[in-house]
Amino acid sequence: MTVHFIGAGPGAADLVTLRGLRLIERAPVCLYAGSLVPEELLESCPRDARLVDTANLTLDEIVAELADAHAKGLDVARLHSGDPSVFSAMAEQMRRLDAIGVPYEVVPGVPAFAAAAASLGRELTVPGVGQTIILTRTSARATPMPEGEDLATLSSSRATMVLHLAVQRIAQVAAELTPAYGADCPVAVVARASRDDELILKGTLADIADQVRAAGVVRTAVIVVGRVLAATQFPDSHLYSAARCRQP
Repeated sequence: MTVHFIGAGPGAADLVTLRGLRLIERAPVCLYAGSLVPEELLESCPRDARLVDTANLTLDEIVAELADAHAKGLDVARLHSGDPSVFSAMAEQMRRLDAIGVPYEVVPGVPAFAAAAASLGRELTVPGVGQTIILTRTSARATPMPEGEDLATLSSSRATMVLHLAVQRIAQVAAELTPAYGADCPVAVVARASRDDELILKGTLADIADQVRAAGVVRTAVIVVGRVLAATQFPDSHLYSAARCRQP
């Protein structure tokens, strides 16, 4: 028996890997976050599969479901939105499974920031403009950020920044980033990336908070900040340059 931590993608049911889908199709038990995993993807589960919505469960209750499946010799598809390597709370589940001897594997998925970049039609690493991406969040009701990972510190590099779980604090985020990036720095907020009801807002640090407030966006959104969002004048990459030596 194995617990398969599967990246279920950012929202569109077809943005899941073939490996993940095949595991879902044959898993007799499936745990998923009901508010984030598309119902269409759950239709791929076996007809008699046990489906458990974890949205309102505690960590102990989730682990108990996994342990019960293990005791019965049943594989589990444990679905996490986006990619489970980022803001998924997977680590604490794996720590519990290690302690009780339950085997598991991780199947990557399409992360929300990648889906947002695709919807924006933008590369986030543009030659001469930005070659670094910071994935972070802010502290509110969530777990406090570690020392040194506050926005003022992270923004000092002026790298492209993608913020998860922060759209409710967009005004404060913009205020904290403005000293380093400048009020005219391009910003995009992508809500429900890849879904039928996707919403894209584009602006600057000076006006994005008003746009978000007017649109009523309060959750399931990523914030992308950086000059790469508006870059048009930049050098071609060396990768495809005629000057690059292609001899082995």
